[in-house]
Amino acid sequence: MDAIEVLTNLDQIHGYYQPIFSADAHTVIAYEISGHLQIEGQQINLKDFVNNEDIPEEYRIDMEHKILHAALTKIDEIASDVDIYIPSNPNILMQDFGESHFSIIQQYIGEEALHRIVLVVSEHRFMGDINKLHHALRYFTTFGVKIAVQEVGAESHLEHIALLAPQILKVNTRDLNYDSWSAQSDMISAIGSLAYKIGANLLFEDIETVYQLQFAWKNGGRFYQGPYLANPAMTFVDKDILKERFKKECQQFITSEKKMLEAQYLQLKKLREELEAIVHRVKPTSDNIPHLEYLAELMDNYSFRLYICNEDGFQLTPNVMRIEGNWELQPRAINKNWSWRPYFLQTIIKMRNDQSGEISELYRDIETGEITRTFSIAINEHEYLFVDLSYDYLYEHSIFR
Repeated sequence: MDAIEVLTNLDQIHGYYQPIFSADAHTVIAYEISGHLQIEGQQINLKDFVNNEDIPEEYRIDMEHKILHAALTKIDEIASDVDIYIPSNPNILMQDFGESHFSIIQQYIGEEALHRIVLVVSEHRFMGDINKLHHALRYFTTFGVKIAVQEVGAESHLEHIALLAPQILKVNTRDLNYDSWSAQSDMISAIGSLAYKIGANLLFEDIETVYQLQFAWKNGGRFYQGPYLANPAMTFVDKDILKERFKKECQQFITSEKKMLEAQYLQLKKLREELEAIVHRVKPTSDNIPHLEYLAELMDNYSFRLYICNEDGFQLTPNVMRIEGNWELQPRAINKNWSWRPYFLQTIIKMRNDQSGEISELYRDIETGEITRTFSIAINEHEYLFVDLSYDYLYEHSIFR
């Protein structure tokens, strides 16, 4: 349906409500409103109309206002402890710094209940000064309104999101690219880290399968939304409608995850013990490079690079690196300092006090781009060995997650 057909059928706009469920209580904790046209048996979601920058702005402003009125007229039918998510095109919102939106909201909900409102915006769609949007949203929050940023992903500017200080970050599972899974996992980890640092909850939307629900659960999603759970409708559902199903599926997720983590823990423990035994047998030091090369040969199945640093992160030896199947020395690495790397000094302190080897979390190697973990161990009072593990080994032994 084109814009003209939409504009000539404005009397057919209806408010729709899609439930949002929580991971902790397994109940409906919010509804997200939307506007739909019902014409000749068709349901047309008006989201695309509002976000279409080719349509004159005054028509889209009027449409957002009509959707608000249509949806909020039934707000009294929603339980008082359930939030209302209100999506808004930030470019439209900022035409009057949100005053008209706020005025409409206040017609239907009293000031004492404005904490139930969650204003949803997409920061990367905003074409103006992000600081002005920040100030406008802060005005809303002074009344208790919460802010959600939607479509968080590859196009997002994380510094802009941090500035807006939302309480909810919405990640669309439909946008996840399963063909580039390692890069996708890196992005989700970055979003999760940002959410943790700014005190926001993750909401995964457009969930269509149980596998996407499990992905959301595994990646720290507190709130869930999508066709697998409930479609938008003109009526409301019982808060506990999926409570038993959620409980059952969540238990399956927990059982599967515990099994995987237990197996991974045992594999990492076994690997650490094997590598410690090899290191103790060879006793490498920075002044005996042949010993380090010999150690590399013994670790051929495990590693692609070894080197020794002091406690301040300065590299004392060349890299011993496997290139096309052969171990080679790379003297240019001598005297480089790695203390700037995340957790480097923390790991040094831990090794010094625990007197045992450490295996890092997964990360992507700067030089090779390879997914790796690093085994590190104190070899004397002032020297520490670092062994970068190959992705092939991690994959074969199921310790690449």
